[in-house]
Amino acid sequence: MFLAVRDIGLEDFINKFPGKYNYHVGERGSGLSEGEKQLISFLRTYLVDPSYLILDEATSSMDPFTEDLIQKAIHSITQNRTAIIIAHRLSTIKYADKIIVLENGVLMESGSHETLIKLNGKYANYYYQQFLTN
Repeated sequence: MFLAVRDIGLEDFINKFPGKYNYHVGERGSGLSEGEKQLISFLRTYLVDPSYLILDEATSSMDPFTEDLIQKAIHSITQNRTAIIIAHRLSTIKYADKIIVLENGVLMESGSHETLIKLNGKYANYYYQQFLTN
């Protein structure tokens, strides 16, 4: 488990708890914030090593520090596997091999981040709105 924690960049996260790896999180994670529960879920997923992974709004309602940790964990756990990531925060999907933009269930655009930015369509508009207003 120690290697998995290192591999997905959660050493600082684990080390901040009293007792570190032996910290008692409480029943159903009652001693953890929602973001911390999400990070533990990513660690469990990494240890199970599934072939496929589906993430639905993995970074919604997170503080910036936890979101950054989750972004790094997502990058690690999606390597060498098929992952479907549903996200409104485009930073979550920026490094995906293929991004699909849907609007009201209709395929509007698809491609890599770079391709969609160059296309200067809906994805680019969403991207610039998110990053120019933050």
